[in-house]
Amino acid sequence: MKQIFSILFLALCAATVCGQTLAPKKSASRPFVLGQIDEIVSKELNEKRKLNIYLPEGYNEKDTVTYPVIYLLDGSADEDFIHIVGLVQFNSFEWVDRVPKSIVVGIATVDRRRDFTFPTTIERDKKAYPTTGHSDRFISFIERELQPYIRATYKTNTSKTIIGQSLGGLLATEILIKKPTLFTKYVIVSPSLWWNNGSLLQHPMSTFSDTDIYIGVGKEGLTPTEIPRVMEVDANLLADKMKSLNDKNVRVYFDYLPSENHATILHQAVSNSFSRLYPKASNE
Repeated sequence: MKQIFSILFLALCAATVCGQTLAPKKSASRPFVLGQIDEIVSKELNEKRKLNIYLPEGYNEKDTVTYPVIYLLDGSADEDFIHIVGLVQFNSFEWVDRVPKSIVVGIATVDRRRDFTFPTTIERDKKAYPTTGHSDRFISFIERELQPYIRATYKTNTSKTIIGQSLGGLLATEILIKKPTLFTKYVIVSPSLWWNNGSLLQHPMSTFSDTDIYIGVGKEGLTPTEIPRVMEVDANLLADKMKSLNDKNVRVYFDYLPSENHATILHQAVSNSFSRLYPKASNE
């Protein structure tokens, strides 16, 4: 019996040794490239700004094909760039065919409280966010520097989408109200319309047409302001403000996602927005 166990043990050891010697060798690693990084010098902001750029499959600067551009606020690699690019890529697969192949421009964050907010009269917010109140410069950066750079550098068409959440949603709303023709599609998620006690909702609208507007909000509750506001209510008020234009060429889509909160909503809301903003493609 001892001899049998010894033979079995030696056989097991031999199999282990053979298994180790037959293991494949690791091949040389190489980077997995999702996009590219551009850097531009902004006179409007007096600083360099990093852009994370995703180019769709088949993009060729030598051909005649042009592409829509999706501008993403909070577009750093460790913010929303990677997972939003994933949504764009998935929805543009030939077997999905919901969204046209698009260029994504992620605007990497430097100081979002500075760039995404207009001046406030609320003293508490001034103390809490000492750099705040310079969205006018950031909007000028988008209009006078960023969009011209993207048009000159990449093969773009006239379709321009902006995606913004939270303070980014506040900025996207400010652009929609004050300079709506900067973009043809707006994806506004959980906008921080509580800023300056909701004053942006009272701002007069600029004239515009032929625009798609998606507004998504989760179950997010009270917001940090001197007069308590409810984010769901403010998002509804924004949708009502857009619908009050009574322009059939301004298409407004309001989306309430009660199972999502402020931290979880963006991915699902952007996915939903593609279904709303491209209804023909999604119904084929």
